Amino acid sequence: MGRGVKDDPQRPECRHWIGAERRHCRSGENIRAYLTGPRCPIHTPSALLGKPEPQPGPGLPTGAWTTPSPISDSRVHDAQAIASGKRRSHPGQYRAAQAAVDHRSELNL
Repeated sequence: MGRGVKDDPQRPECRHWIGAERRHCRSGENIRAYLTGPRCPIHTPSALLGKPEPQPGPGLPTGAWTTPSPISDSRVHDAQAIASGKRRSHPGQYRAAQAAVDHRSELNL
């Protein structure tokens, strides 16, 4: 026997379980992926809660990925301590730290 349209693995279908009817929805129209699986517009998480669908927005704020972390802040202070000689280091690290600190002081002029 040939495979039916509902058995096609390339065609997504709604996997919402309709408990009263003891079956899956299996609708194939306007399917979107959710954490709970592919859902039709009637069975999206928002629709099941009786809420409107969230509208697409601008995304993350502009500075979301540019927020300085405490780790990078400690590296700056560490480079300053190495460059000043307050912290011992290898000669290569000392020269690199001095160049980094000197470079930053030139930018502030």
